[in-house]
Amino acid sequence: MSPGFESADLFRLIGSMIVVLAILIGLLWALKRLQMRMNQNQSGKQLQIIEALGVGPRQKIALIRVGDHKILVGISPGNMTPLGQWPEVSPTSTIMHSTSPASGENHVE
Repeated sequence: MSPGFESADLFRLIGSMIVVLAILIGLLWALKRLQMRMNQNQSGKQLQIIEALGVGPRQKIALIRVGDHKILVGISPGNMTPLGQWPEVSPTSTIMHSTSPASGENHVE
């Protein structure tokens, strides 16, 4: 026997690699669909993470919705600190608070 690969071994190796890649692609697709479903199911819950931003290797800032309030929190491995809180503002209430300066321009606060 000659040292090295025979053509049958090469085809078996390539076929195995194709199967492994197909399994990985299938798992990634399934995880993406699961994540989309979980995000859709969270719309009716009282506690929701709106957005999170990593600011260090193990620290992040997250904007969380709790009922009708938004809370900005700092998160580290051993601590969670509230940084700010404000009520949810709907677009209609923002329009109602608009003022009309003397110059006639509309200004929304």
